[in-house]
Amino acid sequence: MVGSIDHFIAGKIVKGRSGRQGDVFNPATGEVSAQVALASKAEVEEAIQAAQDALPGWAATPPLTRARVMFRYKQLLEQHVDELAEMLVNEHGKVLDDARGEVQRGLEVVEFACGIPHLLKGEFTESVGTNIDSYSMRQPVGVCVGITPFNFPAMVPLWMFPMAIACGNTFILKPSEKDPSAPLRLAELFMEAGGPKGVLNVVNGDKEAVDTLLTDPRVGAVSFVGSTAIGEYIYSTAAAHGKRVQALCGAKNHMVVMPDANIEKASDALMGAGYGAAGERCMAISVAVAVGDAGDRLIDALEPKVRALKVGPGMDPDSQMGPLVTKQHLEKVSGYVDLGVEEGAKLVVDGRNLHLQGYENGHFMGGTLFDQVTPDMRIYREEIFGPVLSVVRAPDFKSALKLVNDHEYGNGTSIYTQDGDAARAFASNCNIGMVGVNIPIPVPMAFHSFGGWKRSAFGDHGMYGMDAVRFYTKLKTITSRWLTGMTGGAEFAFPVMR
Repeated sequence: MVGSIDHFIAGKIVKGRSGRQGDVFNPATGEVSAQVALASKAEVEEAIQAAQDALPGWAATPPLTRARVMFRYKQLLEQHVDELAEMLVNEHGKVLDDARGEVQRGLEVVEFACGIPHLLKGEFTESVGTNIDSYSMRQPVGVCVGITPFNFPAMVPLWMFPMAIACGNTFILKPSEKDPSAPLRLAELFMEAGGPKGVLNVVNGDKEAVDTLLTDPRVGAVSFVGSTAIGEYIYSTAAAHGKRVQALCGAKNHMVVMPDANIEKASDALMGAGYGAAGERCMAISVAVAVGDAGDRLIDALEPKVRALKVGPGMDPDSQMGPLVTKQHLEKVSGYVDLGVEEGAKLVVDGRNLHLQGYENGHFMGGTLFDQVTPDMRIYREEIFGPVLSVVRAPDFKSALKLVNDHEYGNGTSIYTQDGDAARAFASNCNIGMVGVNIPIPVPMAFHSFGGWKRSAFGDHGMYGMDAVRFYTKLKTITSRWLTGMTGGAEFAFPVMR
């Protein structure tokens, strides 16, 4: 029987009333597992009002009290890791170990949010002038919104709302309609941890819901993770309506493999970074730049590993890579492989037309490996978001660095080398937001911040870390003097501290 997935507003599940629904699939079988309600403008406005009503009380709640809610939330998430991971497998398709890792990386942001009393401390300067003191404080922005993607339905929401809520804001989450069960469960667990009604709300929906959130005057800030085209729309629309925005977008992440690199370790790193989660990661390595004579050795190491990649349903413990999220996305990725062949790239391993017995209708594709890819090809320029790895040859370090810097995306990159000078020069001179040295997926820990450069991000702040504290708060500075016993008349010159 097909289940229904609704909204979470003011502390309870609210049945969808718009009459519109979307299908949620099990990617391994291709079957519809549930139908998700798509919110109308009125339903989204109901969630905004619930968040607005809860805001004064929550903003006035001491940060220590908010932190204690986060501590309880952290404990509940730890207790429910396996439950959440299975939801991710059943709706996204990633393998179970990867799903557990996703929940863990989100949980680390909750751990960071537990320290919010310290993180919100302001600054104080005594006697900036005679008998005048100055101090600053951080106060909540108000009602905040998160619009999150299908590829990390638990982790990316956990990058957003714990920090926003810990800072004293209320929050409305609009998750992907492709895999909405885990986000709803996150909201239920927050209530169980002691979160007040209306502080965290979840509305499922499509563009109608998004546009309502972007334009409603009660919303103060919008966080987004997704494609560049949508991110640019989110940023321009929300900013035009007076909201602060952080939008993390598309990527085409390069790994530079130097001639002195340990090819066996580099190829292992590319396998996990290129084909983990079927390549549906914004930090996936989709381009390997082989420098000098590293190219042939890298292809020789990669080809048998790609052919031996174990593809299967995510709950199978032997599976290394699961299906893609939808049939439409599978067709899109397969179309890019067709295009790469037409463009003249050398197809070393072809993952198209993979069929698994018992899962004939699943959204499966095998690992795909291209060689001799050039920068003019669309498979190099565009984000494929699937299990397709392209190898580009570069004659030297300078040429490899130029490839990285010339690409329109600047999310993440990596270099594999045993040369400290090359690694340092690469890290210093690449125009990329996150850099790995002998680390394939350089996602920062929760006490740093996640964010790309160029067309991989719009807005001045990254996700989580101190950037999140700055994004989800407004800085206020107070300059004070007590007038008892003072004499003198009006002063018309611009004030100068003495």
